[in-house]
Parts: sequence; C-alpha cells; structure tokens
Amino acid sequence: MKLATEVHCEKNRFSLSLSDDVCVIGSCFADAVEERLATAGFRVLRNPFGTLYNPASIAAAVARLNSAEPFTADDCVEMGAGAGRVCSFSHHTRFARPTAEEFLQDANAHLAADAAAWRRCGKVIITLGTARVWRALERPGQPVVANCLKRPAREFAHELLDVDACAVHLRAIVASHPDKEFLFTVSPIRHLGDGAHANTVSKATLHLALEKLTACGRTAYFPAYEIMQDELRDYRFYAEDLLHPSPTAVEIIWERFVEACVPETEQGQIRRNEKTSRASLHRPLLAP
Repeated sequence: MKLATEVHCEKNRFSLSLSDDVCVIGSCFADAVEERLATAGFRVLRNPFGTLYNPASIAAAVARLNSAEPFTADDCVEMGAGAGRVCSFSHHTRFARPTAEEFLQDANAHLAADAAAWRRCGKVIITLGTARVWRALERPGQPVVANCLKRPAREFAHELLDVDACAVHLRAIVASHPDKEFLFTVSPIRHLGDGAHANTVSKATLHLALEKLTACGRTAYFPAYEIMQDELRDYRFYAEDLLHPSPTAVEIIWERFVEACVPETEQGQIRRNEKTSRASLHRPLLAP
C-alpha cells in the first residue's frame, strides 16, 4: 500500500562537485539549502544581499554583483516601525545599522567581497519564492524593492509579475553568464499574505516562467516544490507556522537533491563531512 505520491528525481544535468564554487540566491528556503551545502563541505556564497523572493529582485542583485557598484547615501532608507536603523531597499534587514555611515561601510565591504566570490562561482542555485513584487511609490526610478523595511504599506505599489516578465528577468541572468550553470527551484514555502489562491497563482507563474528556460543548456530544475506538495503533503512535515518545511522535510529534500545533483563518487564524502560537522557542534561536558 502506498501512503504518498513519490516524486521521482532522476539524475539532474546540473552536477555539483565538492570542488565547485557555488552561489545560492533566493528565498528563505535557499538559506536552508545553503546551510546543508556548507555542512556538507561545499564552498558557498549565500544570499549576498540577504533573503530575496521574486525574480526582479534576484536579477537586480545579480546585476549589482556584476557591476560591484558601491551603495551611496541615495540608497539609504530609514526603517519603519520605530526601528531606528538604516538599510536599503536592496537588502534584507539583517544588514541594517544604526546610522547611514555604518550601513554603507558594512554593505560596501560585503559587496566587494561577495562580488569577487560571485565571479569565481561556476554553479548557481536560484530559489524563487513569489512572483509578487513591491515598488516604492516615492522612488519611481527604483527597481522592485527586495524588502519593504517595515515601512507603511501605503508607500508601495503591489503587483503580480506575469509569466513573460518573470521569464525575461531569469533569462537575462542566464544569458549574461555563459561561464555559469544554473539550477532553478521553486520554494515550497507558502506565501499566504494575500490568501491561498493568490499563492497558487504566484507559484504557477514561477513554474510557467521556468518552463520558458528549458531550452537553455546551462539551466536545470529541481522539484523541491513538488516533493513538498505531493510527497510530503502531511502537516507533520511542516514547522509550527504550517508554512515552512520542518527540519525532517528539509532533510528529505536535501537527500533527494544529493542523489540527483551530486556524483555518486562524492556522496560518501559528503556524508562523512556532515557527520564531522555535527560532531563539532557537540560540546563535551566538563568535569566538576
């Protein structure tokens, strides 16, 4: 008797070796993937500007890594909700600092280091979370914001990118980097702020946009979304918020990723690296 619909993951044409430099960009599920890659011994550049969710913000982040153009005072934004900190619409709030000077110093130091690391990366994993975007009304020339920085909703326009717009952003990333191979995935984390139907439309838009990239030989797709939705659909595989995958679900998806994308000759070494990493986290009890 089968109790779940198994999602078959055949060997992926995107092959990731321990000798590769890899960049992981995208939603908070990308952060979970990056943690597993680092634990397994991969050299990883993780979300250089923090968590990103939509294709437009990811494309803007990649363009900034390419140019390495420093951030300036014009990019600085006071966070809302009385945070008393400064950030930019290109960054996650973990980059926020008490003053504009501190923010710029830290952001530009990270940018210089991450741009150099980006140039070394031959493999890129992009995890898309949503096709919905926010634009700052007071900054008409500003690209889609990566983070609203807790500022009032009335300061932004909210819209759904269509399939073609998403595909244009993603195709531009791939076309401008002939030296890199790309693996795309859709985050299994649900975005229910606008309701369940809106989340379904958004995820479907991302899937259709990715279908338009399949003709490119340097792109591939990994079905993390399908594994979560079809194979792990029981709520016991979700965290307490019922939106994010549980640690068990992340572990299962990670195992399927390794089987599909890592050469069999290196899978044993990955397991040994993971075991060593876990052991290093256990602190021995000190004698009284």
